[in-house]
Amino acid sequence: MDNAAAESFNATFKGETLKGRKGWSNERAARLDAFRWLPRYNARRRHSRLGQRSPIAYKNTFHPTAATLTRAA
Repeated sequence: MDNAAAESFNATFKGETLKGRKGWSNERAARLDAFRWLPRYNARRRHSRLGQRSPIAYKNTFHPTAATLTRAA
């Protein structure tokens, strides 16, 4: 089984969150850094494989999201 995608994600996560850091003061600080990084990876970070677009921008080229919600019946 190929786990290249997971390895790429982990390498990017480590490279972009550690940046010379030796550690965090506590577990909460480490978790906060991780959860601050995730939205950037999913929504803003550009991927060469997606034509330098974020995953959300790439997805929206195929399935545009509505600007407003549909009214419930």
